[in-house]
Amino acid sequence: MIIEKEKREAMIVRDIDTLREHKSDYPPQLFKALAQVSKELGREIFFVGGTVRDWFLQTMPNDLDFTVDCDAVRCCRSLIHVLNGGTFVPLGTAEEDAGRVVWKGLTVDFSSFREGATSIEEDLSMRDFTLNAMGLSFSDFTDSADSLKLIDPLNGLQDLDQGVLRACPDAFVSDPLRMLRGYRLWARFGFVLNDASLASIREHVSLLSRVSVERISYEMDLIMASDRAYDVVSAMAKSGILFQVIPELQEGVGLEQPESHHLDVFGHSLEALGHMEKILKKPEIFYPECKELLHGYLARPGMREVLKWGALLHDLGKPATHKIREDRDGRITFYNHDEVGRKLVQDLGRDLRWSNEKRERVAALTGMHMHPFHLCNVRRKQGLSKKACLKLAKRAGDDLIGLFFIAMADSLAGKGETKPDAMEEELGALLCDVLETYTRDIEPALSGPRFVTGRDLIELFSLKPGPVFSRILNELQEAQVEGEVRNREEALVWVREMLRSCG
Repeated sequence: MIIEKEKREAMIVRDIDTLREHKSDYPPQLFKALAQVSKELGREIFFVGGTVRDWFLQTMPNDLDFTVDCDAVRCCRSLIHVLNGGTFVPLGTAEEDAGRVVWKGLTVDFSSFREGATSIEEDLSMRDFTLNAMGLSFSDFTDSADSLKLIDPLNGLQDLDQGVLRACPDAFVSDPLRMLRGYRLWARFGFVLNDASLASIREHVSLLSRVSVERISYEMDLIMASDRAYDVVSAMAKSGILFQVIPELQEGVGLEQPESHHLDVFGHSLEALGHMEKILKKPEIFYPECKELLHGYLARPGMREVLKWGALLHDLGKPATHKIREDRDGRITFYNHDEVGRKLVQDLGRDLRWSNEKRERVAALTGMHMHPFHLCNVRRKQGLSKKACLKLAKRAGDDLIGLFFIAMADSLAGKGETKPDAMEEELGALLCDVLETYTRDIEPALSGPRFVTGRDLIELFSLKPGPVFSRILNELQEAQVEGEVRNREEALVWVREMLRSCG
């Protein structure tokens, strides 16, 4: 959810008493149980954090956030008892008194006042950002006799109204992850960190090394999943926090490229991310003949996030392969940067604790991102063969369309003087040709059983299993697609001839 200035001003609640209307969003049984827990334990309960913020923005919070002066876990267990149902989930570290109750699809979080806080105002002042440092008394909220009073010690409502992310005092020292959380809130709402908060991030950015990788990776993925990843990642680069998370990207800063590019390596990678966001919004603009296939591909869970990571990291191998060829008039080269980048992305994915599937997908897209350009050159000079289409489709697998998304973002991000004319139009036509050729010629040819199997190679040709099996079967498949082999008898002859020619 991104809230631009005009929409934000229209959405923000002006009459605080209208927040009570959100009681109808929840089962009456829940609020009745919460009141009983408060009474039985003698604890005043406060709505805090994202719950209050989202109510002011007239949106449904992901969960209900409560704080109490102490005994948060006891409140959780008491709530489960009163409701006669629900699941308890411990939260925070061993030193933190915090817990979660999951009941009928609802999430209710409790936390005790932070260490050193003796009042709700002090506790709120020790939170991350002022727009999350607002509170409401539960008893006040449920009693409509008097006007509802907002507890707002740091003027968070004013910052919410202005779309400003202002850090609470010592927020980043208390928990350095809050620096990344600020950018995540920027990505979600379109709010902007104020100058003082940005200066504090630059001062304390090194503290992020104390935070667990899992927590960092979680925040980064939420940023990438948003519709504002380019703006936020650009801001993260300016403050230096991006390079604290992914130091490999900093090696591309100032690294000059050939004349086909107008930006250094890092600037180009960032620009590719920006273009990827534009492509994802309306992919049919860039590949008009494949609209249904494009949207079907993007409907897969996590695909957009993978493609954004792929765009940002596609040239990660360039710094390691950078050469200035004096024997070629000082030409800049990055030979094999795609394959080197594949390995670096795999290592980075492990460091960030990505799932195996996500790591392999982003790495594969990085390793293949030059293939569409190479095939464009071939197509331009000699046309497109079925064999070339087969090789590309087999290597890309389920990510053939994603590969062309990466290539399009890469091409749009390069505007150098020697860039080939109409490169984006060529990519659009190439994808169309590859998909058409695959559907018309390749798929029918490969839909039946193989003419020759590995068992045949063992029993009929006395071969031992090994790399030669893959070579024979792959090249036979290519011959079948090209129409050189039409049945099993011709396939067996083809294998004999191949073995004879190879000695």
